[in-house]
Amino acid sequence: MLATADSIHLKGRLIQTGAPAEITIESGVIVRVEAGRAAPGEPLPWIAPGLIDLQINGYAGVNFNEVPIRAERVNEVTRKLLAEGVTGYLPTVTTNQIDRITEELASIAECRRTDPLVREAVPGIHLEGPFITPEDGARGAHRREHVCAPDWELFMRFQDAADGLIRIITLSPEWEGAESFIAKCAESGVIVSIGHTSASPEQIRRAVRAGARMSTHLGNGTHPMLPRHPNYLWEQLAADELRPCLIPDGFHLPDSVLKVMLRVKRDQAMLVSDTTYLGGMPPGNYVSQKGIAVTKTAEGKLVLTDNPALLAGSAQLLPWGIRHLVRRGLCSLAEAWEMASTRPAAFLNVPVRQGIAAGAPADVVVFDWNETEQDLVIRQVYKHGEPMRQEPAS
Repeated sequence: MLATADSIHLKGRLIQTGAPAEITIESGVIVRVEAGRAAPGEPLPWIAPGLIDLQINGYAGVNFNEVPIRAERVNEVTRKLLAEGVTGYLPTVTTNQIDRITEELASIAECRRTDPLVREAVPGIHLEGPFITPEDGARGAHRREHVCAPDWELFMRFQDAADGLIRIITLSPEWEGAESFIAKCAESGVIVSIGHTSASPEQIRRAVRAGARMSTHLGNGTHPMLPRHPNYLWEQLAADELRPCLIPDGFHLPDSVLKVMLRVKRDQAMLVSDTTYLGGMPPGNYVSQKGIAVTKTAEGKLVLTDNPALLAGSAQLLPWGIRHLVRRGLCSLAEAWEMASTRPAAFLNVPVRQGIAAGAPADVVVFDWNETEQDLVIRQVYKHGEPMRQEPAS
């Protein structure tokens, strides 16, 4: 990596093709992508577009479901995410009291409005609830007393508090009036995602016809027991219109389930971390934002302290999930990276959907891939051409 006063020059292998290339960045934009050469035995790093996470509840001790959220703390967590290759993300606000949701959305919007780095890294907000199923199991950790039916006036109140930043809303289409609500969201440009649902297959189909386009952490936030068929998982897998988001950390979905879902939805699947504020924190015992004792194990798994068989959320970022998929032979490195970068960027229709191409914003990750250990080590991350990792001392 070479830098002049006005430009940055990168040499490596393009993640899309594996071909050697030389990249020139000027004024935060990729201006040239040229064929490169590699000497025999020369180890070249990989050059890839920045990762986009559609569902982050918090990280490194910062919880997006707390108020007030200080702007400097959001800047801090954004920098930590950037250093790990996540150049864009949607802070995720979950089911809570109506006034509390409103405050959380307004707080995130204020942080984004006042901080240029956060504004560049946060293209919107993911609202997960409160219009989800009230049923145990599928409701997950969302509190039953705060669940309610879809209400357009209430959603407009949320959207006003968020300065119009809500890009995705997760809901269950089982409620009366859900189809009309979904259609209004779609007309206003908000992506409707099905999740935490107890909807029948027919209700799923009607939701898709009304404009639902995504499945939230498919396979998680479900009842522990379902009919063999039909059920809402099969129906979402069968719907060509739905883009599934998958948590690939190795804890939330068995490899066999990931394998099947990826085969069915290969060109549509997207990866999310769904990480909580305990992501990036050391192993140990903690108390969750809901006052529940949880443990982060040495292997990186987040469980209930009094029942380690039950998950208490996610605590790993997208590079972990990419590593897991490749190690398990579930897809190639290029495929895994695409599912976590340009694919969600294209789904959101943000400029970085172009990836590593002339004219694209210079959101770039440079990393090494150890083929023997199948391990990923990030060298540098650029956000609009600005380096986001501390350069090693010479």
